[in-house]
Amino acid sequence: MAKNEFFDETNGKKPLIGESPKWRKVMANIDLVASTEATVLVMGESGTGKELVARNIHEKSGRKHKPLVTVNCAAIAPELFESEFFGHIKGSFTGAVNDRFGRFQTADGGTIFLDEIGEVPLELQGKLLRVLQEGEYQRVGEDRTRKINVRVIAATNRELQKEAEEGSFRLDLYYRLSVFPLFLPPLRERLDDIPILAQHFFRKCAEKHECSITNLTNDNINSLQNYHYPGNVRELENIVERATIVAGCSVLSMDMNDIIDSMLLPKQKDSIASILGKEPTKPQILTYSELKDLERENLIKALKATNYKVYGKDGAAELLGAKPTTLSSRIKSLDIPTRPE
Repeated sequence: MAKNEFFDETNGKKPLIGESPKWRKVMANIDLVASTEATVLVMGESGTGKELVARNIHEKSGRKHKPLVTVNCAAIAPELFESEFFGHIKGSFTGAVNDRFGRFQTADGGTIFLDEIGEVPLELQGKLLRVLQEGEYQRVGEDRTRKINVRVIAATNRELQKEAEEGSFRLDLYYRLSVFPLFLPPLRERLDDIPILAQHFFRKCAEKHECSITNLTNDNINSLQNYHYPGNVRELENIVERATIVAGCSVLSMDMNDIIDSMLLPKQKDSIASILGKEPTKPQILTYSELKDLERENLIKALKATNYKVYGKDGAAELLGAKPTTLSSRIKSLDIPTRPE
């Protein structure tokens, strides 16, 4: 195990791994805030490890022996948020055949992690603010006010402050959530951590697939560092596992062009080939700027093909195989129009 891994994965606790200055700063901030009761807002791109950081904060806190309840706000239907968060009583709405605890009540005494907090409907944000400020809530259909003692850690890959200033997210809730903001750098800004991360993932894969080879070569590491990782640490883990499977537990041929090419759909390969002006099988390294242009063009095509529908069946997110919230974030980040011009 690396010396800066917080927890032993053999005990069911995943480690935070990294030696780069930016990652050391993240870990120092975790140490700083974990022992307090402060609300934490974890910010960063998809795949940077926001849930893992939240779990580490909980495990280093005085609440570690109490529940950690994780809620993916993007997976909850808008009409069910209040019931999911605060629970309901029997008969409070159609389908409420029994009393039900909400996630906050389940987390009482412990920590609740609200992933993709930007997806909480505006009309519910006032009730969430009350829980944060007063420690009080009501179940749906119940007049009784209940007390709760929960630490909140929230996460987002969106520009929440900008959304709050524009009125699409409550500004007072944003300030209450971001008592201690914690930004996770993208992997392309911590390339020095790729060797230790890749080796960690490779050893996991080798054990999983019963491979005798347990170390990556210098050439493998060099190939992995010559890539910008739009999917961040999650993408690195997927690439390493893909390479392990392809190699059949023999010495890895970690040619990034081959590995990435094997993970792309035919249409994506053709799109990349057309921009490069070359055959899809010819290796070519794009600059970060070129990759952003490629991504922007691809997203615009997907939006046009779906009549600018992002969410739901036959939407752009489904077409691209992406989370709707992640796609919305990238659309904003790349300044792509959300309707025909």
